[in-house]
Amino acid sequence: MSYLLDTNILLRSIDLKHPMNAVTVTAIEHLISADEELIIAPQNLIELWNVMTRPVAKNGLGKTQSEAKVETEKFTTTFTLLPDLPEIYPTWSQLATDYQVQGINVHDTRLVAFMLVHNISHILTFNTKDFRRFNQEITSVHPDSVDV
Repeated sequence: MSYLLDTNILLRSIDLKHPMNAVTVTAIEHLISADEELIIAPQNLIELWNVMTRPVAKNGLGKTQSEAKVETEKFTTTFTLLPDLPEIYPTWSQLATDYQVQGINVHDTRLVAFMLVHNISHILTFNTKDFRRFNQEITSVHPDSVDV
């Protein structure tokens, strides 16, 4: 089975002070030990860079560009980075139309399109409710529910 790692999973895994760090790391370690394929999308790394380099006062981590580069490179060597493909846009457009997606939800919808194009069945995320509308297409899994 394959799991796309949502950006919030990547962020929690590097933020050692975050209260959800331990459950994130445990879930990732469990999935790796179970030989599950853990996948990231270019979008994840772009969103990660955004949050890492955004000031703390604006809900970011306040890190430097150099620190963001180090972390994104670590993730590309730790997990499988699949490419964006031309089929993602029409898939996203159809999902956005079918599910009447608006505003910030377009980003999660794009991740679902990425998953469908790459035949990824599961997403590990803290925001399972954001993916609930796509339950016919994918399975969203909260780190707390990963069997340890």
